[in-house]
Amino acid sequence: MVYEYTKPRAPIAAMYSSPGPAYGLPSLVGDKVHDPRSVHSKYPAYSFGVRHGKFKDDCSPGPCYYPNPKVYRNGQDGTPHYSLYARQNDASTFKTPGPGAYSPESSGPTAHYRHPAYSFGTRHRHRRTDNIPAANSYSLPGMIGSTVQSGKPQAPCYTLRSRQTVGNFAEDLARAPGPGTYNTTDPSLYKDKAPLYSMTSRNMMPGDTTQKPGPGAHMPENVWGHKDKRPEYSFGIRHSQYLAPLIVDPQME
Repeated sequence: MVYEYTKPRAPIAAMYSSPGPAYGLPSLVGDKVHDPRSVHSKYPAYSFGVRHGKFKDDCSPGPCYYPNPKVYRNGQDGTPHYSLYARQNDASTFKTPGPGAYSPESSGPTAHYRHPAYSFGTRHRHRRTDNIPAANSYSLPGMIGSTVQSGKPQAPCYTLRSRQTVGNFAEDLARAPGPGTYNTTDPSLYKDKAPLYSMTSRNMMPGDTTQKPGPGAHMPENVWGHKDKRPEYSFGIRHSQYLAPLIVDPQME
């Protein structure tokens, strides 16, 4: 069964949130901001007219730019001109500096007694230079081995031959093995074997080794992880738009 809403017999004032059709837009007929449906006569209104355009500007200079009347086409007139010298400075007495104006510590070593100092002088600029090499620039040829740079007789040179493998005193004709060739036999093979002991691995204390989540691992906002969708909440049914607001008189206590 579907509920059928009752149709109002007349328009309800609460249905309109605006002033309504009684207040229309300003008309485009007649004067500005005037309702032609009004039965009242309009008061006279006067205006001063529109502002006139500016007059044509005159680009000629004003009276302050007139030429000097004492200057002619041949130059200035012959009237003598006199000028006054600049004002002289007032005569003042010489200001003698006081003891605090001197800085003897800044005078340098020239104002104090010191031992005589001598210098070797500077290098002459116009000193003759040549391209003769110094003594350490020469390299004499060696006296060992063959050389063609020097005609002096050379000292005798001897060489050592390599060691021979055949007929050498170190040659092993018998091919007998040395003491280091034999391996030592384990004594446990021909004697009683000593007891052997072994150590087991470290035993761990029994306990729970699983990882426990901390406070930061919990996410209470994901409570819908094991559900089909997130929880949804509503504010109830929509109230009637004609319900009058609650007005509390501030004078009533």
